[in-house]
Amino acid sequence: MNHERFYITDETVIEHIVSTQKQYFYAQKTKSINSRIQALNKLRDAVKQNEQRIMDALKQDLNKSEVEVYTSEIGILLEEIRFTLKHLAKWMKPKKVKTALTHVGSKGKIVPEPYGVALIIAPWNYPFQLALSPLVGAIAAGNTAIIKPSELTPSVSRVIQELLAEAFDPAFVTVVEGAVDTTSLLLKQPVDYIFFTGSVNVGKIIMQEAGKQLIPVTLELGGKSPCIVHEDANLDLAAKRIMFGKGMNAGQTCVAPDYLLVHKKVKAQLVEKLREAISQFYGSNPLESDRYGRIVSERHFTRLVEFLKDGNAIVGGGYNKNTLTIEPTVLSEVSWTSDVMQEEIFGPILPMIEYETLDEVIHKVQEKAKPLALYLFTESEDVQNAITERLSFGGGCINDTLMHIATPYLPFGGVGESGTGQYHGKDSFQTFTHFKSMLSQTTKFDLSFRYPSEKQSLKMIKKLLK
Repeated sequence: MNHERFYITDETVIEHIVSTQKQYFYAQKTKSINSRIQALNKLRDAVKQNEQRIMDALKQDLNKSEVEVYTSEIGILLEEIRFTLKHLAKWMKPKKVKTALTHVGSKGKIVPEPYGVALIIAPWNYPFQLALSPLVGAIAAGNTAIIKPSELTPSVSRVIQELLAEAFDPAFVTVVEGAVDTTSLLLKQPVDYIFFTGSVNVGKIIMQEAGKQLIPVTLELGGKSPCIVHEDANLDLAAKRIMFGKGMNAGQTCVAPDYLLVHKKVKAQLVEKLREAISQFYGSNPLESDRYGRIVSERHFTRLVEFLKDGNAIVGGGYNKNTLTIEPTVLSEVSWTSDVMQEEIFGPILPMIEYETLDEVIHKVQEKAKPLALYLFTESEDVQNAITERLSFGGGCINDTLMHIATPYLPFGGVGESGTGQYHGKDSFQTFTHFKSMLSQTTKFDLSFRYPSEKQSLKMIKKLLK
């Protein structure tokens, strides 16, 4: 399939798309609660009616099973829409605030208003959900939206384009397909908000380009998310939940456990439990399992295979270049200076480093960039509190992995190098909303001391502001 024939690389075309959306927005067509609810319902119906097309596309691009697709792509999106529809009316209402003594006679309120044209740049690892979940927030807040899917998952990109073209006026929601050149052209446009999900390196470019026009941004990035297994952990559950988090999408998840920090007393036991969990999930040969995904491209596959040389594969280690699959792998004999410990792995390789004291873990994690996620397996509340209070990270789980991102009640986002801004649930609405402060002053009376001609001004102001 020559997918490039659909790519938009003409700057004039892109300028027209942005201009058309601005005019649609200025015409007030996105702002009423009815228009937002109608659009969200259309999006929900379009997803439901195209479930099989979505599943087929994700199978073609990433070899995702239907269970994984529904769990991590379709189901989580439908729940986001349901939650938003339930609460949207409340979120949209202006909020009255108290009146300061200095402002007697006035009324203050905070008015939520949409930014305008939102540009959503989506990644390839969860190419459907991570394109449309931000769209839910953009629509709910009253914006128009331009979506740029990843060129590395062309089948999903095409489905997104067709699905949204069938559901929406392109002046309201449109998809611009393309590669790096297309993204570069989009970043030159005077859009009103940019929402990017992807790598740290590309995130820096996005922020730099947005800064040239002072366009506000949300950056959902990544980093090396540690998984700590303390000596008192329930190892049976820990092994299953760790491999659930690492095996999902063949480890190509921004919040996947990136490396294991295991107490030396339980290291040998955990290794055996991890081996058992892999066999239970994917059978004796994961490379041939229909429940296990593949690596997105040959370039990423080659990079991951190189990491296998950085330690001893005590679990897994096999791979198939023809199918771009790599077994879930646990690497021992890895040091903090190994190449596999210098960048986000984004694959099914799990380096393991043992520790003796919790302080050792805390100091080592503090030396690295703040991660997007952190996972801790322990029964001790003291250990839980020590990790939560002393380490900075975007979000995480105690005695689980990944699940903190699957609830609309918790905001999702990074900190420092792992990202800026949050979304999911109410936070998605807030991300795409500017909260405008408004003060309505009375005309029934006037406080003369505010004016410079009043002799008692300073005396009165000091009394009120003391």
